[in-house]
Amino acid sequence: MCRNRTVPVEFIRFAPDLTDAAFAAEFHRIRAAATRADGYPPFNEQSLFDAAAGHRSPFLVADGDVVVGAGILGAGELDLVVAPTRRRLGHGAAALASLLADASGELRIWSHGDHPAARELADRFGFTAERTLLQLRLDLAGATAIGVPAEPQDPARAGIRADIEIGAFRPGQDDAEWVALNALVFAAHPEQGALTAGDLTARLAEPWFAADDFLVARDAGDGRMIGYNWLKVETGSPVGEIYVVGVHPDAAGRGVGRRLMLAGLDRLRERGCVTADLYVEADSTAAVDLYRSLGFTERTIDVQYRRRPR
Repeated sequence: MCRNRTVPVEFIRFAPDLTDAAFAAEFHRIRAAATRADGYPPFNEQSLFDAAAGHRSPFLVADGDVVVGAGILGAGELDLVVAPTRRRLGHGAAALASLLADASGELRIWSHGDHPAARELADRFGFTAERTLLQLRLDLAGATAIGVPAEPQDPARAGIRADIEIGAFRPGQDDAEWVALNALVFAAHPEQGALTAGDLTARLAEPWFAADDFLVARDAGDGRMIGYNWLKVETGSPVGEIYVVGVHPDAAGRGVGRRLMLAGLDRLRERGCVTADLYVEADSTAAVDLYRSLGFTERTIDVQYRRRPR
């Protein structure tokens, strides 16, 4: 909600995707400026994948000839960010009002970093908080390396009873099994659980992908995949991300998740990372407890708001 003057938004320009060079340049300029100012990106990875593939529509918000914001709309979700130098002038409220005028169905919108202005806008336009996503961080340089194999008395490995083998993901060979396991593990998750074979292929083609950073746990007896820890390390970055961790429900309580996490942290150290990041739903109590027991602490909070159909 603005506290200064209100500037009307003259137009919102949509594009089918991000293939238009001029449009994409403005979109990514706003995105980069917001990331620098806020310390976290305004759009999550799935939103950017959807915009690039044409599944959702990216747009620019302009005040006259000046681009003041950017966003992504479609599939019942809205992402919106205002350029840092143009905030508190009413652009966000004006853009949201314009977008909502043509959107009568259920709509969800993310507030990355739980921004106070986003909370005000959500309340003003009838949105209610629905999900909370935590970003947790671990200082790898300061933490003690676990090492494999571990001594039985090692408290970090207490409770590990699974007889498993951890190896690298095999592109082309493991695809179908992983997609099926991921769908099972995240059946209740609106984004992760919906990943298809095509979505996996797109991620395997990303510049940051490395098969050795995609750790797969298999039952030592029958060889079936029962868990995974996918790591994401951008070239030259000191920060490694625990991209996604999953464990088959049948293997719950055997320490598979802890074993995969420890192996993943060791791998990030091998890659030269000094910090590990991950995202987790705040209500995933078992996962949050595991990560905190390994030394992860809270960095930011993302909140998703929902507006029910009118």
